[in-house]
Amino acid sequence: MTLPPVTRLCVVRHGETAWNAEHRVQGQLDVPLNAVGLAQARAASKVLGREKFDVIYSSDLSRARQTAQPVLDFLSMKIILEKELRERHYGIFESLTYAEVKEKFPEDYARFEAREPGYAFRTGESLKDFSARSISVIEKIAEDHKGQSILVFTHGGVLDHLHRFITGQPLSTERGFGIPNAGLNRIEITSAGWQIRSWGEVAHLKGALDDLPG
Repeated sequence: MTLPPVTRLCVVRHGETAWNAEHRVQGQLDVPLNAVGLAQARAASKVLGREKFDVIYSSDLSRARQTAQPVLDFLSMKIILEKELRERHYGIFESLTYAEVKEKFPEDYARFEAREPGYAFRTGESLKDFSARSISVIEKIAEDHKGQSILVFTHGGVLDHLHRFITGQPLSTERGFGIPNAGLNRIEITSAGWQIRSWGEVAHLKGALDDLPG
């Protein structure tokens, strides 16, 4: 009996930005990598450039595209930009530090900190809707490239929901796993379902922030 093909994903969080270092909410604002982030992108390419990928996807935001670029140069491959791989839309929080948000919008911050699934930052995206978007786009990419090896550059929030989807952890529970900048996260899809093979690989880095709230 022939076994169904294994689909492999390596999903990478973008490198560090100045706003990551400041604990400032980026959301869907287009913030570029800082010098540390550019170095992290080059370091990741030294690992990923030794591997074989059939296709490479990225969020269309510059911090993800810049993280992908050294790998594209190394492998001489093109990239597919996908808007649905963007970070969560944080509405009224965007451009503020978390400390500023807590002071300026205390009730909103409390709902956010409690991971209330329906809370949408007044002008942003709810946790529930963002989770559905994140999982839907990753599932579509995997389905479109079944049996292939796929490289994806995205954001911390997307990775948060991907980990929860695979492990069955509810949206409202505190995060108990790391999502470092430029970390590598490896997933396989087999007849047994979705499985995490490794998570948050940072051996290629000198250090990496995990600035995301729990």
